[in-house]
Amino acid sequence: MMNTRINYLNAKRFSAELALEHIIPHNVSFYLIPPVVDLTIDEFEKLALERLKMLRLLEQVTAKNPKVSPEAWREAVLAEVHHEGLRTYAKLSRGNSNDDVSKAARRRDYLSHFILRFAYCRSEELRRWFVAREMELFRLKFGALTMRDVKEFLEVYDLNYQPLSDEEKAAISEQLCASTANQTRLKIETSDFYAVHFTQVLNLVRDRKCFLKGGTAYIPPEHFAHVVGSKHQQLIEDGLKAHLRMLPTLEIDERFSMLLKSIHTSYTGKNYTVAKTGCVPVESLDQLSKKSFPLCMRHVHDTLRATHHLKHVGRMQYTLFLKAIGVTMEDALRFWREELTRGKVPIEKFEKDYAYNIRHNYGKEGSRINYSPFSCLKVITTPIGPAETHGCPLKNMDASALKMRLTGYGLSAIDADDVAGYAAKGHYQIACGKYFEAVHESKLEEGINHPNQYFELSQLTMSGKPADRTRQGTQHPTAATAGGRWNGSQSNSQHTSQDNSVILLGDSSTLNNADDDQELWEIMESKDKEVDVTMTEDTYVSSSVSSVKQASSSTQKSTSGQDWEEEDFDLLELEAE
Repeated sequence: MMNTRINYLNAKRFSAELALEHIIPHNVSFYLIPPVVDLTIDEFEKLALERLKMLRLLEQVTAKNPKVSPEAWREAVLAEVHHEGLRTYAKLSRGNSNDDVSKAARRRDYLSHFILRFAYCRSEELRRWFVAREMELFRLKFGALTMRDVKEFLEVYDLNYQPLSDEEKAAISEQLCASTANQTRLKIETSDFYAVHFTQVLNLVRDRKCFLKGGTAYIPPEHFAHVVGSKHQQLIEDGLKAHLRMLPTLEIDERFSMLLKSIHTSYTGKNYTVAKTGCVPVESLDQLSKKSFPLCMRHVHDTLRATHHLKHVGRMQYTLFLKAIGVTMEDALRFWREELTRGKVPIEKFEKDYAYNIRHNYGKEGSRINYSPFSCLKVITTPIGPAETHGCPLKNMDASALKMRLTGYGLSAIDADDVAGYAAKGHYQIACGKYFEAVHESKLEEGINHPNQYFELSQLTMSGKPADRTRQGTQHPTAATAGGRWNGSQSNSQHTSQDNSVILLGDSSTLNNADDDQELWEIMESKDKEVDVTMTEDTYVSSSVSSVKQASSSTQKSTSGQDWEEEDFDLLELEAE
């Protein structure tokens, strides 16, 4: 009887996978039909974080390259995709194919899109961000299609666009040559052009990127993505509205609700729970802060040195950063004791309250959890109150104060304006990268996502060593069945008992970030009454998800092709093909 039931469930899952393969016959998808498949919670999280990492990458590259050609933008994106090891999107950005690796990549792409729809449908701001990023991803994938691939795509989705015939193209060949930048006559003669009503491509008409005659716009192949992209955008916007209507029903399951709410503020970079290298003496912090500290950490360091005081969130932010760069707990205690007792903290109070908090940060008190340092997202989104110096100065300082601070740190007026300009647009991490480049007089090859990444890159730059642009590792999966019904229970956790070795999750942590741990915040607040700090909803969400219990590791995934990215091919092989 048991074998019969297992066979039935396996057949059901196999049928669902076949159905999923049938509804995504092309590497570029319109995401028309919601999938019905069983997922483990681990796969659910990995898919969500993988796509979120890709969308954030697109945002950063687009913000850093606002006026480049489509080809230059595409090259910049693909360089970062390869650097980050996003093999699913590297594969989907190479045109259409029907091999097993492509089918597995389509599956991950399709499922992750619908997962993030639930996470990003809940507010206008989130919807706007998601649509913009998805359109950039569509441009990336569509831009890799050959003429044959484009025709297949149009047939799959029943789009009635026909390329100009040779006779039609010859009749307006001179105008096409004059209106198509950076293309030879031979290239134009061998490329497909499409005729559409000008109202479908107002942005191209406005930017003079197409030939316009009698209300008809003639679209070159590199801009045809704008034509079909408008339909894609409308489908996503309509889909988000439909998902929003479904959300109250889905959020009956509190675990599902908390997981989705935490996605947007999840950290998707390398894990810095413990320092990789040896000891950093506290005597070197003043010198290190001038070049190797990001602005957020330099600001709290300078404030501490000047006032001998930091409020408790600032102390937490700075202590965890110091721990991760290699400052030992003993040196941290000595450093904080010397600084705070120079101010208004009696030695007795330091030993009773402050020293406990420091030891707790290092995992030596309480539940002995090894806490992660704050990521850029955590630094940026943590609320800041009066007289508090934590958080991101690029966000919290007004433009004039920020420029004054930057020039005071030795930046030229031009560099200060450049950094402040990105900060004013809300691109705080790009602004941080520009600050890095100005301080080090060196081009930064990757985006800044973590203060400890900044420190690591600074040390590599000053030592003349190239940054390691390979993947740092892989996540450790946790098996637990789920299929929208959450049969099973556990989300991964970064928290690891000090009695065991710390599990490094590599370049992608789980949604349950250790810097959001509820217990540490409560200890901070109970031990230090200087200021009341209320945790945000996202902090509660992330810490709550961390408390979900581990499901049995005996539960196995039944669908095939889910682990292809670990073994079937690598990015260097893609380049060589």
